Amino acid sequence: MGRIDDIFTRLRADKRRGLMPFVCAGYPGPGALKPVLVEIERAGACIAEIGFPFSDPIADGPVIAAAMHSALGKGWTPRIGFDEIESARASVKMGLVGMVSVSIVWRLGIDAMIAQAQRAGLDGFIFPDLPEEEGREILDRVRGAGLSASLLIAPTTSPARAQRLVAACSGFVYLLARSGITGESGEVGGATLPDIGSRVELLRTMTDLPIACGFGISSAGHVRAVVEHADAAIVGSALVRRMGEATDPAAAAGEMVRELMAGIANDTA
Repeated sequence: MGRIDDIFTRLRADKRRGLMPFVCAGYPGPGALKPVLVEIERAGACIAEIGFPFSDPIADGPVIAAAMHSALGKGWTPRIGFDEIESARASVKMGLVGMVSVSIVWRLGIDAMIAQAQRAGLDGFIFPDLPEEEGREILDRVRGAGLSASLLIAPTTSPARAQRLVAACSGFVYLLARSGITGESGEVGGATLPDIGSRVELLRTMTDLPIACGFGISSAGHVRAVVEHADAAIVGSALVRRMGEATDPAAAAGEMVRELMAGIANDTA
């Protein structure tokens, strides 16, 4: 099994849920990634989602979009990102998954991207803007290299399309808690997350893959509500904002992940 499969297998065996923080590569500055990953693993994260900055992010709200533009403005490139992941890999055991726009994939070339990911120790990818109908080559090549490949499923996705999307995924399925762009729930129409229970229940009839849920999750209470149903909660904008405001981004990231872990109950079934 790959590292992502192994992590979720252990969580299920222990009847536990996981926390998957999102961090932006190259933010708040060069060299920040390794200490941040070390601290969030110490704080309890099981998998880190590493966003690859892109000039025209599709689903990212103002906090993550600003972080990506900041990283690009400081000279970040995918090669630098892979180098920083490689530097961090020996210091962390948790899963590392890159969130990468399909435009970056085509720019790098599929084979070159996979080779760099394997060299760096990346365990898989999330492709937020890859159409399943047009992405078979990418998905097949990534899976063939032993890496996970996850696609996004929105609350508005029809059951028929959801069935095709989960069949194309490996590692885990990424369920959006709500439609729209990333952002803390208080910024996008209230602090209460939509109930994802029925959506998760439907997806579980389609796949045995773990289900990770993100978008709008920003507190331990949100995490607790999500992991009542899903296998893992993903927190992005709130963490990126906290890091950007801190004089010590790594310490701030670790502190927030410890706060969020309060929403992960050891006896979650």
